[in-house]
Amino acid sequence: MGIEWEWTWQVILIIVAGGFIAAFVDSVVGGGGLIAVPALLAAGLPPHLALGTNKLAGSMSSLTSTIAFFRSGHVDLRLSGKLVPLTAIGAVAGTLLLQLVPSDWLRPLVIVMLLLVTLYTLFRKDWGAVSTMRALSHRSWVAMAAAALLLGGYDGFFGPGTGSFLIFAFLLIGLDFVKAAGNAKLLNFTSNFFSLIAFIALGSVAYEVGLLMGGAMVLGSIAGSRVAIKQGARYVRPLFIGVSALLIARQIWVMAVG
Repeated sequence: MGIEWEWTWQVILIIVAGGFIAAFVDSVVGGGGLIAVPALLAAGLPPHLALGTNKLAGSMSSLTSTIAFFRSGHVDLRLSGKLVPLTAIGAVAGTLLLQLVPSDWLRPLVIVMLLLVTLYTLFRKDWGAVSTMRALSHRSWVAMAAAALLLGGYDGFFGPGTGSFLIFAFLLIGLDFVKAAGNAKLLNFTSNFFSLIAFIALGSVAYEVGLLMGGAMVLGSIAGSRVAIKQGARYVRPLFIGVSALLIARQIWVMAVG
């Protein structure tokens, strides 16, 4: 890994517990990086390795939850499958851009966007309870294609809130919360995986740590996906709002202390 590293029970506990909890939440509404990246930093990884290693663990996690949602019939490949290539292109471009431009300037914009998304969802109480999507218009397809490309790039470049933004995009075209989460997971796996490839090329992945956290994340993803599929929108909606609020608080805190 190119760093001094000591495996202790405390370090292992931080990685495993952090990974499981992060994946449980992330499998449904995203926001796992809010837990996983601080856990990796607390375990002793420098920031550049923590980001790349999180992508390795996150790819394992998002693949697991994508499979779970797909098997339960909550992923529409005719819809989100067409958006996968755009998300992949955006993720690689965003990760490469990260090496050239600091991402902190995005933080105020992300706070505003997350706040708007959260408030909109909070005040539309029945939104996402049932699916109302019909055939998409040409304008809607163009909007979703742009969202897939831009959010893929955002995930590779910065990341916090990607899952929330993807779910919000699918809610806007009429999917219910569980279907929105399932289709968002497919695109989130895509952005994680292709961003990971870019991080590997840049030598910014600690494989041993990533695989350990990834194993814990797989278990967390299985548990979280099962709860979401079983409980439906009554569980996913409040979790979506709660995680979005935590993401806002986290970004404000980082700005205040940094």
